[in-house]
Amino acid sequence: MDQNLINTVNRLQVGPNANPIDLPQITVVGSQSSGKSSVLENIVGRDFLPRGSGIVTRRPLVLQLINRRPTKPTEVNGSAKEGEDKGEQTNETNDEEWGEFLHVPGKKYYDFNEIRQEIVNETDLKTGKNSGISAVPINLRIYSPHVLTLTLVDLPGLTKVPVGDQPKDIEKQIKEMVLKFISKPNAIILAVTAANQDLANSDGLKLAREIDPEGNRTVGVLTKIDLMDEGTDVLDILSGKVIPLRFGYVPVINRGQKDVTSNKSIKAALEFEKDFFEKHPSYRSKAQYCGTPYLAKRLNGILMNHIKTALPDIKTKIENTLKKYQNELINLGPAELGSPSNIVLSTITEFCNEYRSILDGKGQDLSSNELSGGARISFVFHEIFYNGVKALDPFDQIKDVDIRTILYNSSGQTPALFVGTAPFEFLVKKQIHRFEDPCLRCVSLAYDELVRILNQILSKPQFNRYPNLKDKISNVFISFLRKAQEPTNKLVSDIVAMEESYINTAHPDLLKGQQAMAIVSERLQLSKPVQLDPKTGKPLPNQQSASQQSTPTTSTISTKSDDVFGGFFSNFFASKNKKRLAAMEPPPSVLRASGQMTERETMETEVIKLLIQSYFSIVQRTIADLVPKSITLNLINYSKEEIQRELLEQLYRQDGLDELVKENDFTVQRRKECQKMVEALKKASEIVTSV
Repeated sequence: MDQNLINTVNRLQVGPNANPIDLPQITVVGSQSSGKSSVLENIVGRDFLPRGSGIVTRRPLVLQLINRRPTKPTEVNGSAKEGEDKGEQTNETNDEEWGEFLHVPGKKYYDFNEIRQEIVNETDLKTGKNSGISAVPINLRIYSPHVLTLTLVDLPGLTKVPVGDQPKDIEKQIKEMVLKFISKPNAIILAVTAANQDLANSDGLKLAREIDPEGNRTVGVLTKIDLMDEGTDVLDILSGKVIPLRFGYVPVINRGQKDVTSNKSIKAALEFEKDFFEKHPSYRSKAQYCGTPYLAKRLNGILMNHIKTALPDIKTKIENTLKKYQNELINLGPAELGSPSNIVLSTITEFCNEYRSILDGKGQDLSSNELSGGARISFVFHEIFYNGVKALDPFDQIKDVDIRTILYNSSGQTPALFVGTAPFEFLVKKQIHRFEDPCLRCVSLAYDELVRILNQILSKPQFNRYPNLKDKISNVFISFLRKAQEPTNKLVSDIVAMEESYINTAHPDLLKGQQAMAIVSERLQLSKPVQLDPKTGKPLPNQQSASQQSTPTTSTISTKSDDVFGGFFSNFFASKNKKRLAAMEPPPSVLRASGQMTERETMETEVIKLLIQSYFSIVQRTIADLVPKSITLNLINYSKEEIQRELLEQLYRQDGLDELVKENDFTVQRRKECQKMVEALKKASEIVTSV
């Protein structure tokens, strides 16, 4: 049963390129000269790995060793699947060994030289024939009665200095790749180190300690024991006195380059290894814990125990990953949805329903992180537009001197006795016209938000499926909004024009003229300094209270002829002497108000300002209320009600529907990948559930 656990995990390899599940496996790390490949070949008992100078292993090799013990069909209870799980190939002889690559399904390689060549070919396919590397693994399964069931990952050897045509950053590339594999929580790290070098300088062990500083999931392998100086050994390392590891160290002896050149068999090499440890004075008492056979047995036990611990978590991850791919497959849609007209109709309907839902705040994917959809339009109306309108100041573009000039201009050739409505209307109309720009800006902002909703909807996977249809929907929608924007702009401009065309001086909220006069009179009196009797320090008897002087009288407003225009033209006439005045020179081409305003001018100006401010506030409230309503009616609600009809008219009845519903290449490819992953994960779920 324990052996079947490793076989079970081996069967969970769902594809040759990537595995979404972090499976328990032994990752082999070490420098180029540490003897990694020889260790693996000794474990397998066959020559099958590429050899040469420089970087030989340029892609990770996921090596699954499956111990096969052929039995009669009756011995597997008639279950072909169970027999297959155990590597029980009933049509093979007991001694036959072969390899299978996941990228060449169904083909068996009985010649291990062909296995080596296939590894080289597949490596060159991804990396080229130079010294480049790739993190895409090659998956190889070897069935043999002479191996213990194991899963090992052979990684490129660590190097420091680029050689030949190796990339300049080859050290960084290899380190990043190795870290990617050994960082996985379910990876057992097999750190291979040459025994004839200082353990502290072991590249493989140093990298392993970066990820596993406590040594809880690292196994040490010491190679080249036979090449150590006479009188030296690795007993201190084996006893954990140098760098302790939870799973300890195993010393082994590999074939040297001379042995490989002379075609020394692995069987002979293993015999030499056994004889060496049994006869060596330092190791003979521990010979049963040395050598490649013990290493394979040790790794088999470690891997089985690790699988037992990790299996519940693997089951959970398989189920979660399966759900993820199933949901993605649903979003990608079925391969065949129906006729092109049905696809267009269903896509338009889905788009329009989604558009209305987002505007009404009823979408299923409501965000708790930010405002979206209709809420953003509400923000435009009640924050941006409202505050923009309220920020308009009727007096930031007209000054008191301008009002004074208009008062005189509006009276014509006859000086006015009272403040007329003409200056007030002229000035207030000029200020009302300023509302047009923020109103049109509000329309533009609302338009932008509707386009934002369009892009939000079309970014969803179900709309990316048909790029031509998606682009057409986008073009029709934007064209539709632009057409709807024109009457909306006209409507809000007309609202401003209506306010500008008729000044309702009878508006119930408008400040009345007499009230304005009274307010101004009181302000002017309060601003005057009180004259005190120099002897007593008390106000003079003729000082009236503000309330007594609230109404202008003939005593407070002079009616002398020299006061009517005196203030207005004071500078002009002040510069003339009597002789020149008597000459009655013609007025200059440009006459401007100058000099200090008289009390009457001040009062009239302040009254006009009060009335403008009062009426301007009324228009502000009206504009702030009516413009959002107009935009909602002419643009937002209109688009909700009419966009489906527009899309159907533009898309549903036109020729070329086949081209519209042509799927993009990514969707087609991704659906195939997801279908494969779903099938593989379902099978994986069945496998782990049966344990």
